[in-house]
This record gives sequence, C-alpha cells and structure tokens, in this order.
Amino acid sequence: MKLLLEKIEEVYSRIREDINHTPVMTSTTLNNETNAICFLKMENYQRTGSFKIRGALNAIICLSEEKKAKGVTTHSSGNFAQALSLASKMARVKATVVMPENAPKIKVAATKGYGAEVVFCGTKPGDREEMAQSLIDEYDYTLIHSSNDMNIIYGQSTATYELIKEVGELDYVFAPCGGGGLLSGTAIATKSLCSEGKVIGVEPKNADDAFRSFRDGKIYPSINPNTIADGLKTSLGNYTFKVIRENVDKIITVTEEEIVNAMEFLWARMKHVVEPSGAVSLAGVLSDKIDLHQKRVGVVISGGNIDLTNFFELIRNKIK
Repeated sequence: MKLLLEKIEEVYSRIREDINHTPVMTSTTLNNETNAICFLKMENYQRTGSFKIRGALNAIICLSEEKKAKGVTTHSSGNFAQALSLASKMARVKATVVMPENAPKIKVAATKGYGAEVVFCGTKPGDREEMAQSLIDEYDYTLIHSSNDMNIIYGQSTATYELIKEVGELDYVFAPCGGGGLLSGTAIATKSLCSEGKVIGVEPKNADDAFRSFRDGKIYPSINPNTIADGLKTSLGNYTFKVIRENVDKIITVTEEEIVNAMEFLWARMKHVVEPSGAVSLAGVLSDKIDLHQKRVGVVISGGNIDLTNFFELIRNKIK
C-alpha cells in the first residue's frame, strides 16, 4: 500500500491549492443513534458542490499540451459536468459537455456558467456515449470519463485522504457508489492509511447494479434505474470494478425512503443542504446493516447540488 499512498500524496500535492479542504462534521445525535463515533466529510462544500472537482482537475492537469489544445469532452447528468467545466476553465482548456435533455436545470445552468459548451442528447441508454463519440470523431476531443479513469480515481481518493489525515485511523468508511470513482478512491485511500479499516459502498436499492456486480464478479449495466439519487445511475467501468473488487469490503443497498430520511437528518438536525446522492452514504450508516458499535466511522457526503426552485417558489407564494 506504500506505493498507493505515495501516488495519492503526489496527486494531492498537485491539486490541493485549487480545491477546498472541506470540513469534517460530527453529531452527538448521530453518534447516539448509531452507537458509533461518526465523522462526516462534507464534500457538499467542495467547489462546484461535489467531490468531483478533485478528479476532474487531476485529469485535466495530467493531459499533454497537445490534448489540452484540442479540448476535452465528457457525458454527465450534472455534477461531473460542472466539475470538468470549472477544471477546464482553470486550466484554459475548451470543454464540451454532453448532458441528457432531462438533466436538472440547475446543473445545466451551472455547467454553462463555469464556461463549458453544453450539447444535449436523448435519455435512452447509450445516447450519451454516442453523442460524446461523435464529438470526439469530429473535433478530436479527449474524453474525460466521470469515473472510469485512474486519474479521476486518484483525484477522488484525496477526499478520504484529507478525512483520515484530520481525524486519524477509522474502522469503517462509507461512500456512495454510482460509476464507482469515489468509492474506488475512498477504498485505496482507506486501505493505504488504515491498517484495519473496512470500506463499505452504499447504493440505492433501485439502482443496484454495483451491488450485483460486486456479488457476482461481473459487471452488470445500469438500465433505466428509478431512484431519487440521480448522481448514482451510472454503471461501473472496468477500472472502477477492478479497484472495488480488490479493495472494498462490502456493498450494501438502501431504499428511497432511507435516502430521504438521511437527507432529512442532514438538513434538519445538522443544517447541511445535501442532495439525495450525497446522503446515500449516511443512509447506509443509519440502515443498521453493518454493526458499528463503538467503531470510528468515516462517512463521505458527496455533494449538495439540489434544485430548490420549487421550495423557494412555495415560500414566495405564501408571502404574497
């Protein structure tokens, strides 16, 4: 694990000046409910509102000057779209982002606001990849995948690296799983820094392709998942699947109600605005599927990009 740690530290030194060192929060109520000592790494306070700027920035920095000159592309429903847009702007690289036509409006607006060109695609399986490939064929862009890229994975590992460096060794670390970039990064950082640390991936029950892939030893695609956690609908890739199989101890699933309950706890009890995908890891902690009695537990809260337009419109209507 020494070589992994050296790689993580190399990446961290590369990006640390351009990312937020996000806070670690605790809650006496949460500790009492879980009979554990929980440390929440609040990546909803990261630049662009999620952990994904870490990997995006590392991937952009690692490109050759020739590839930077030609530009980059990706396909994303929102959080990675924003991250790559900002990272590209910081590196003065042109970014063209493929987003499904039903992507959350707040995430589309933010992606454009950070400077990327947005190209819309359909919502059927494969539409994103096909559109991105057509752009690559026409303009010779470099594809920066949101998760299935080792530069992305090492970038995402820096969130848990920061967490453990701040609070010390942990018995468990929980992280959400969509495409697996964050869970992969969480796993290699945990295994590098905690001699006995166990890594738990958490996934919506309604989008359980990673759970089944981990269980059966082969990748199952994510096909039309129906979950409130829109950031976790992506399938595992060959890189993330390999890292997860080798370093993650278990993947558990949580219901939609458990996700909402975790969001409610974060909003109402801890006063943190967290999106459904970001609350999935806490939902796993609260699910009682893992015995956490008297354990030191890290929880990666991955993001806070949620559209509150309807919420504030409701308030405005009440004061008219």
